[in-house]
Amino acid sequence: MRILIDTSIWIDYFKSGTNSSELDGLLDDNLIVTNNIILAELVPFLAIKKQFNVIELLSNITLLPLQPDWAEIINWQTTCLSKGRNGIGIPDLLIAQNSKQQNCKIYSLDKHFRLLDETIEDIQLFD
Repeated sequence: MRILIDTSIWIDYFKSGTNSSELDGLLDDNLIVTNNIILAELVPFLAIKKQFNVIELLSNITLLPLQPDWAEIINWQTTCLSKGRNGIGIPDLLIAQNSKQQNCKIYSLDKHFRLLDETIEDIQLFD
């Protein structure tokens, strides 16, 4: 099973690695994937910090195609709001939908993915 590594894991991994210790094994086993939303969140910060080697490494990770199903996104957001799960942004919904479409688990420290997992079927988290 492929694992979609969320921005929060990458940030922790680059800073201290205290909450992302499983990433090394996933990297070694070549199980990780990314998408353009996650790269759009990471790469500008890395570029400002002149971390061009890291950007190059990230560009070599398998890139999942994004094919948003906007009706599903709207339905998920409606479901979340109706259950009081406010504050889940469209980028997180797109990442969750992308992982569902590509049959991947999400590895994240972001509480929004836990809320989505509790609210929406077919979202798989990596624990």
